[in-house]
Amino acid sequence: MTSGSTPPAALKGRILSGIQPTGNLHLGNYLGAIRNWSALQKDYECLFCIVDLHAITVWQEPKELIRATREVAAGYIASGIDPVANALFVQSHVPAHAQLAWVFNCVARLGWLNRMTQFKDKAGKNREAASAGLYVYPNLMAADILVYKATHVPVGEDQKQHLELARDIAQKFNNDYGVNLFPLPEPVIRGPGMRVMSLRDGSKKMSKSDPSEFSRLNMTDDADAIAGKVRKATTDPNPLPDSVEGLEGRAEAANLLNIYAALTDQTLEQAVAEQAGQQFSQFKAKLTDTAVTVLGPINAEMKRLMNDPAEIDAVLKRGADKANAIAEPVLAEVYQTVGFLPGIR
Repeated sequence: MTSGSTPPAALKGRILSGIQPTGNLHLGNYLGAIRNWSALQKDYECLFCIVDLHAITVWQEPKELIRATREVAAGYIASGIDPVANALFVQSHVPAHAQLAWVFNCVARLGWLNRMTQFKDKAGKNREAASAGLYVYPNLMAADILVYKATHVPVGEDQKQHLELARDIAQKFNNDYGVNLFPLPEPVIRGPGMRVMSLRDGSKKMSKSDPSEFSRLNMTDDADAIAGKVRKATTDPNPLPDSVEGLEGRAEAANLLNIYAALTDQTLEQAVAEQAGQQFSQFKAKLTDTAVTVLGPINAEMKRLMNDPAEIDAVLKRGADKANAIAEPVLAEVYQTVGFLPGIR
């Protein structure tokens, strides 16, 4: 396929997906994103990115960022992402991301960015102390997608607003310059398990930033760690219900059953019917065995890869070469459209 061209007719389109290398990968990342992305490989041309430029919108320890970047790559591969068939790469290894983001900084309107709820959430009350990068990072996210002319983006509820902004930017650029350069990317809605909640508080999303290690199952946890965390997961004194309606007001029970359903490829209704009337002690034993069965091989492969950083780096180098081959012609097309004087080579 030629650089920047549309995907082959046999495929449904081109997908761009990314995860920040901040903290440990956890069960929410796996069930809510990576597992679903792995399933998309059959139908789409896929580019899987480790978005380190996004990561530094808040402070990162440099040595830890390097380690975490390799860990995300290992997590992708161990979860079934094929680094040969797809481009698996680091965002900063493809300069066109940042270069196109600056053009988009000049296309996007302040009013659009002011409506971005994630900036308000992340900046908190002290927004004057937030970095400028945190404010404009939705423009970088748009560049991540559009520098490959991606046609589809897997999104969760918390990212729909950013995809809408990417569409707005693409449309405004096309309209301003009278071109049809960028497609308007469509969402690919994730399947079951897309919102995995904290093991300590069923009202909060499972997060890398939670100070309690017992709030999440990390993809690097071994069987003993998984068992300990599931055993201490917050529950209530009642047995599991015999219907989904019986989960109303029982956030922790609903979360554990949702996790079990996702790990066993069942609907929530099927999981509830299977476990109806069980005491939490019995159900937690079943959930532990299931989690260990699913995460155990991933854990082992991640450890193998992390013990061979040269292998990871070689995969990322090949992926960056593929990504650059697509992105550079698109950026050149943008620069020509904008009216930048061609560089002297």
